[in-house]
Amino acid sequence: MKTPLYDKHISLKARMAPFGEWEMPIQYSGIIDEHLHTRKSASIFDICHMGEFILEGKNALQDIEKILTAKLSSLNINRCRYSFMLNESGGIIDDLIIYRLEEEKYMFVVNSATADADAEWIKNHISSETDFENISDITSKIDLQGPASKEVLQKLTSANLSELKYFRFIETTIDNVSAIISRTGYTGELGYEIYIPANNAEQIWDKSLENKSVKPAGLGARDTLRLEVGLPLYGHELSLDCNPAQTCFMFAVNLDKDFIGKDAVIKAKENGVEEKLAGFKLEGRQSPRAGQKIKNDIGEIIGEITSGSFGPTLGNSIAFGYVNSDFCELETEVQIDTGRKLLSARVCQTPFYVNKEARK
Repeated sequence: MKTPLYDKHISLKARMAPFGEWEMPIQYSGIIDEHLHTRKSASIFDICHMGEFILEGKNALQDIEKILTAKLSSLNINRCRYSFMLNESGGIIDDLIIYRLEEEKYMFVVNSATADADAEWIKNHISSETDFENISDITSKIDLQGPASKEVLQKLTSANLSELKYFRFIETTIDNVSAIISRTGYTGELGYEIYIPANNAEQIWDKSLENKSVKPAGLGARDTLRLEVGLPLYGHELSLDCNPAQTCFMFAVNLDKDFIGKDAVIKAKENGVEEKLAGFKLEGRQSPRAGQKIKNDIGEIIGEITSGSFGPTLGNSIAFGYVNSDFCELETEVQIDTGRKLLSARVCQTPFYVNKEARK
């Protein structure tokens, strides 16, 4: 499948490649160049492949509380929240952001690879009083990320972006196009996720790129940016085989409410888990890849890498991986088997990189 911006990527000579069922831009000028430009200026990302659902009705809140791990009764209108959606055994069906648009109206933003399965799960677990609408085909999502993004976007909208705080959003216009501007992102920088009608995607993309501070960035840079700030990628750090208690992201789970999978999460927390997700720091530029085995000092396999990359902001390689719980202590030394050589690594604190200004 192709996003509404496919022709734009071709004209910009992007390197295209399949991502799930989508033909997506992986890079333009180069992953490292795009990564560093995002950290110092502003980059624009085509994220139109993501899924968007609307849930609405008098029972919507009650139904959503049951489906998601985050507490929604405390979520005010024009605010959003990160959450998991679990099955009965505690496996992670998806991670997502939920937006409260109105008192009885919500928007789910889900991963593209899981969108169809997510839709079926949700429809099978809501009451007949709650309306479900999949608006993915008529909605485009463009991300503008980086310290210059506020200045860039402010020139295109009359909304006062200075008043828009982290994990809040507004419904407004951009270049006279109806839009939701969300103060969120996947890069760890000041940034915005923008939802617009699909037939206006090219207009907003072009208008943003008229600003010389902005460059297009592909999924390659998006992946290295999210890894540096310790954010998960579904299918790597998160999956149906993973319980939230194994991850670094239990902040997305509220055990003071009932939800599908709660008993399995509590059991995992109380009984402990065999493997946990940990961050690893390596010296030098050579990085591990997903699926490579983690070994102890006598060569026994103790885990597996889920994501790995050179961190352009950091100057060294980093990785996420699930490892035996006995080897999760900070500074624990391990070896990562690339098939050709063993890379020395040590368990470290995540996120690997923090920009404290980004969440203000």
